[in-house]
Amino acid sequence: MTEELERILSQLTQPDNEVIQQATVLLKQAFKDPAIIPALCAVMSSSQDPQVRQSAAVMLRLRVKKHWKKINPNDRESLKAVVLQAFMQETEHTVQHSLSQLCAVMVKHETPDRWPALLELLNQSTKSSNPHDRRVGLLLLNKVMDSNPESFKPHYCQLLQLFSSVLQDHSNPTALYYCILTLTSITAYTGTEEMAQMRSIIPSLIVALKHLIKSDQDQAGEAMEVLNELMESEVSIIVPHVADIVRFCLEVGSDTSLSDSLRVKGLSCIAFLIKLKSKTVLKQKLLNPILQTIFPVLTASPPPGQQDPEDEEDDSGDGTDDENPKHTAAQIIDTMALHMPPEKLFHHLLPLTQTCLTSNDPYQKKGGLMCLAVLAEGCADHIRTKMLSSVLQTVCQSLSDSDQVVRSAALFALGQFSEYLQPEVSKYCAELMPLLLGYLSSLSNAKVGHVTKAFYALENFMENLGPDIEPYLPTLMDTMLSALNNTDNLKIKALAVSAIGAIANAAKELLVPYFPPVIESLKGFLTTTTEEMRPLQTQSLDTLSVLARTIGKEVFSPLAAECVGLGLNLTDTIDDPDLRRCTYGLYSAVSTVSPDCLVPQLTAITTIMLLALKSNEGITAHLEEDKTFVLLDEDDDDDENDNKEKNDAEEFLEEEPEEDMHDVAGFSVENSYIDEKEDACDALGEIAFNTGTAFQPFLESSFQQVYELRDFPHEDVRRAAYGAMGQFCRAQHKVWKENPTETNHQALLKLLDVVLPCFVETVRKEAERQVVMGVLETMNSVIKSCQGEAFKNPTHLKSISYVIRDVLKKKTVCQDGGSDEAEDEEQQAEYDAMLQEFAGEGIPLLASSVAADSFAPFLNDLLPLIMAKAKSSCTVADRSFSVGTIGEILHALVSVPGGRGLAGRLSNRLLPVLVAGVRDSDAEVRNNSVFGLGCLAAAAGPIIVSDYPTMLSVFSNMLCKESDLRVIDNLCAALCRMIMSNVEAVPLEQVVPAVVGHLPLKEDMEENKTVFSCLALLYKHSPVLVVKLMKPIVAASGQVVGNKNVDKEAQSTLVALLKGFAQNNCADFQAAVSSLPAEQQAHLSAAVASS
Repeated sequence: MTEELERILSQLTQPDNEVIQQATVLLKQAFKDPAIIPALCAVMSSSQDPQVRQSAAVMLRLRVKKHWKKINPNDRESLKAVVLQAFMQETEHTVQHSLSQLCAVMVKHETPDRWPALLELLNQSTKSSNPHDRRVGLLLLNKVMDSNPESFKPHYCQLLQLFSSVLQDHSNPTALYYCILTLTSITAYTGTEEMAQMRSIIPSLIVALKHLIKSDQDQAGEAMEVLNELMESEVSIIVPHVADIVRFCLEVGSDTSLSDSLRVKGLSCIAFLIKLKSKTVLKQKLLNPILQTIFPVLTASPPPGQQDPEDEEDDSGDGTDDENPKHTAAQIIDTMALHMPPEKLFHHLLPLTQTCLTSNDPYQKKGGLMCLAVLAEGCADHIRTKMLSSVLQTVCQSLSDSDQVVRSAALFALGQFSEYLQPEVSKYCAELMPLLLGYLSSLSNAKVGHVTKAFYALENFMENLGPDIEPYLPTLMDTMLSALNNTDNLKIKALAVSAIGAIANAAKELLVPYFPPVIESLKGFLTTTTEEMRPLQTQSLDTLSVLARTIGKEVFSPLAAECVGLGLNLTDTIDDPDLRRCTYGLYSAVSTVSPDCLVPQLTAITTIMLLALKSNEGITAHLEEDKTFVLLDEDDDDDENDNKEKNDAEEFLEEEPEEDMHDVAGFSVENSYIDEKEDACDALGEIAFNTGTAFQPFLESSFQQVYELRDFPHEDVRRAAYGAMGQFCRAQHKVWKENPTETNHQALLKLLDVVLPCFVETVRKEAERQVVMGVLETMNSVIKSCQGEAFKNPTHLKSISYVIRDVLKKKTVCQDGGSDEAEDEEQQAEYDAMLQEFAGEGIPLLASSVAADSFAPFLNDLLPLIMAKAKSSCTVADRSFSVGTIGEILHALVSVPGGRGLAGRLSNRLLPVLVAGVRDSDAEVRNNSVFGLGCLAAAAGPIIVSDYPTMLSVFSNMLCKESDLRVIDNLCAALCRMIMSNVEAVPLEQVVPAVVGHLPLKEDMEENKTVFSCLALLYKHSPVLVVKLMKPIVAASGQVVGNKNVDKEAQSTLVALLKGFAQNNCADFQAAVSSLPAEQQAHLSAAVASS
């Protein structure tokens, strides 16, 4: 059979399809013969043709992987001997590679200790004095270790000794390469016993990498992965060597003689280190050296006659070309902004940025603008409060620069500012809108690449303007509609459609007059099926979703069913993850306006989305298998037969991927499939909540699919999965509220028992901060909706309170928890502070969901952590968060059993913090402190009557001096809370006229409810006093009744009060009304006349 098999394998390598097909049929037959394994062994050992020997080794590996257990023990032993014999006598590198992979599969089944001959061969060859034998030995070692790192654990110390000597062998780069790859594969599995050895290897590892760079940059790039692996799995190994690693990576990143991909690798390592260990970088004073080295990379001019990729005309503006050193240098600054305290970062960064911005070189200016742009997300508070007008001035000047490179960078910076520096940026509307509209006026003759950047800036700026967009609407919509109707360029049409979505987000119902022509255009785009229309269609679906949410129910509802039909029609005819993803967003938006339209289509919609969640399309696990046949085409340019061979081999071996994560060297994921999974989770959650009972048949299957994604490799999908799990809990709670059966109740409790512990575990152990923030936000929304039901299981209160405490103490994995570098507590990255705010927001929600006595022990633990952030040395954001959270906790205690007693017991600790906050230099801190004092009075009532004089004196002083309108509104509300809580303890003759004198409320409309409830109470308690003030009360009412910004409950409280006036004090009331403007008179008379 051996000769026959050799002939068949030889035919498979011929460049003739017909011959290959015949050979494949014969091979399938041969594989049914029990003697196939000995025959493959014989061919692999004795054929003269290296390609045939390699094919035999590959076939044998696939066979062994699948059928090892079916091979009888004697044959296994002889197979082990034959494979090692073949390996030792083999001279071709490609065949050695395949044989080493075959050994790796066998070790997986056998474990190293049951194959002493392999260990002996590895030991001899890797220590051989012959460089070739060492290389081959290290190749074999790399393959068997890479697929079975854990089973070699007993040998790690010995192996590390070997690596230590191999890394000195600078004349043998291939040996260095395999040695470093093997070190990479065991790093995650090393423990404390190997720590000292691992540490001692690092200096020689860096030197070895330098030598490898000289001999083979591609191999060096792959080998540098060891640095990321060391940082991620055992960061304490590298801490003593951080400075050397940073220096090495900076050398690589700044060396223009190296390939871009290798430089990117060096710079990426630095970004990764900053993300994981920013405190170490700061402590070892590495921030300045890093910035000094990357700034020249960021500001480098391209070679003469060339442009940076993003400045080339055909740049699509989607930032796909990230593989260049300049982008990676900007990413390092972005990562610093997200993970370092702004004060420390800006101290080193600003001088460098200012030098760039004042230079005459366009690429220096561009670098400075890019730097400002990427700081906006991570250091938003710092820029908004300390330097906004100066950076905006810089950007405005750059928008008019004579060089397009500078103008493009300024547009990008403005887009970033508009996204992250709200609401302050919008206040510069009058300066910025004319500049942006100027860009649009030259749409027709501008270059598409540049127009894309102008649209990016314009969209982000407009989206947040709200009603302030009104004066610009005619110009904007004329420009957009004209682009839709008169431009042939599909890219510009898509930009205009996207911009209409941004305009709608700001304008809301102001857009109604433009709705018909917009809808006509969108429908036209959505009913064609040509390939080049695809990007325009995805954009049209996105904008349609925005319109559904913003234009108003009355206007959109008549179209809702048609929109759902359009979406289903598109996904029936076109297979495209981006298009499907946008239809999910559309269904989700429709569910907010017209859930009934979705109900008949729920089966179709959920089927498509669950398929998207299940699908592995676009996700490739990098199995060693990938390399199986890569080497077959080294001597053969026609790779068609190569793939053919692979497919056939796998087909007749019925090869299924084994679910074994050790085979996985990593994942690569196509972004559009990731986005599809993320959007499917978001949409399923929202649709479940909005369609309620109709979604019940799909809830369980949806939950199971979403729950499976909680460990998905990509963090955006994980975050969306947790969000959907929270929405499913809220949906089930809503169903139970509407139909309170025992079955519905049990289903809710069962769901909460799965989801809440899962959230708590994730907050503790998840490494990605954004995911943890998402989980905390979702957990808060579940507690807010489900309230007491979330704590029917008593363990939840404890576990959630403890996890909030851990976040506030920075003890979780994503906070670099457990590190010993706790100094400088008050300075942290803004996003780290934000994470703690999300946790802190859970405390008042817990307080409002359970009896005060159950929560008191946990609250006693949590309060000191919150109060610590009120110190004057803390940032404004921290101080505001601290007093705001205290206020919300007290507000929650007003309405829970035992709340009054607990608030009374806490008052001595809280009063000084709130009184200090009232004197803060920041208006938001003062505002939150005033709110907190009012809530303390409301919650503790008579218990704190002895503190009333202090509080009244504080408020009286403030009313005289305060200029911030929101703070004045809250002062009025706080005084009203004091009156309602203990009317006898307040000098009404002085206080009530002062409150009425500041009506109507100007900014904090929610407090109208508090103020008018108090006046209604006083009308019963001290009618004479209130009647004296009727004129100003009625005057204020004229601006509240019918005001859409004031909620219904506040309005009905006020109307009841006015009706009382009309009945009991008719003449005074009529006189007061008659002094109002006619329109307000009509509003009030109608309201009072209504039954």
